[in-house]
Amino acid sequence: MYQFSRSIYRQIASAVIEDERDPTGCRNRQLVLDACENTIRRLATDRRYFARPARSLFNEVRTHFAISDQLRLWLVIDKNIQLAVEYFERVPEAGLDGIVRECRAHTRKGTPCQREPLPNRDYCPSHKHLEETFDGPGLPLEALSPGPAQQREVHASA
Repeated sequence: MYQFSRSIYRQIASAVIEDERDPTGCRNRQLVLDACENTIRRLATDRRYFARPARSLFNEVRTHFAISDQLRLWLVIDKNIQLAVEYFERVPEAGLDGIVRECRAHTRKGTPCQREPLPNRDYCPSHKHLEETFDGPGLPLEALSPGPAQQREVHASA
């Protein structure tokens, strides 16, 4: 999983601007690496609620780069995030080593549910009723368009 964050970091690390006030000279590099790893971790665990991961990462790290490097920074981040998203969509959830999935629901006491969710779902068996599904019968198209009597009423009132 971290090959994606490390790939982003390796491609952009040489352009990081170091802080003059930092005696070690590696504070900004560490912040950039942490941001890359946190983004990929969240992408792996919470992809459904992470709408724009590339934009989020770019906004978090762009202050550590010169203006002239920002286009290259965006292109590197965007390409690697796209590759990570494609990879996570192909890999089953059990294939993500070291990541413990948790149910998104909370108990009556307000604490997070500790159970593991169902495969390809956000909720455990106890909370599966909270899952958003659109599998029910839909309305026929005729029910959505006004009938001839309703159309006459609309024209008469106009």
